[in-house]
Amino acid sequence: MIRTRKLTYGGLLLAIGILLPQVFHFTGIPNAGAIFLPMHIPVLFSGFFLGPVFGFLNGILTPLLSSLFFSMPSPARMPFMVLELASYGLLSGLFFRRLRLERFRVWGGVLSLLSAMAGGRAIYALALWIAAGLFHIPCGGIAAALTAVVTGLPGILIQLIFIPLLLYVLRKAGKF
Repeated sequence: MIRTRKLTYGGLLLAIGILLPQVFHFTGIPNAGAIFLPMHIPVLFSGFFLGPVFGFLNGILTPLLSSLFFSMPSPARMPFMVLELASYGLLSGLFFRRLRLERFRVWGGVLSLLSAMAGGRAIYALALWIAAGLFHIPCGGIAAALTAVVTGLPGILIQLIFIPLLLYVLRKAGKF
């Protein structure tokens, strides 16, 4: 994919990553972002579609710009989300492209997605553990990471259905 096209798609996915959580917050469902994880989808997809570097950059920029424009995530949660989402973008691109899991069609996408999700949550848990243990920051530590996984189960299910399906459709259309 040529650089201009990658930049365009990267900017589009960045905008979706900033705006999609707002749509979920407008539903009035309490804690909709933590339940449905709408910011994760464009970041994970960035890694799959644009590669690990663009996925990593979108993972950093999406929560930073969302916080700047909409005050979500909160400054206290920001460093943890940046680490988690940057990991998602990087790992989804690495597993799918670098390990060549794309050759396994839909299952390669699912395997890459599960691996990236596990890796991103592990980085998130590690960051919380370090913040709580070493720096004495009251963030909940590992228990907060486990709570986030349980709370986010609907979003994880959406990701497991939506992202591989979208990858399959784009591959069939010759766009990927």
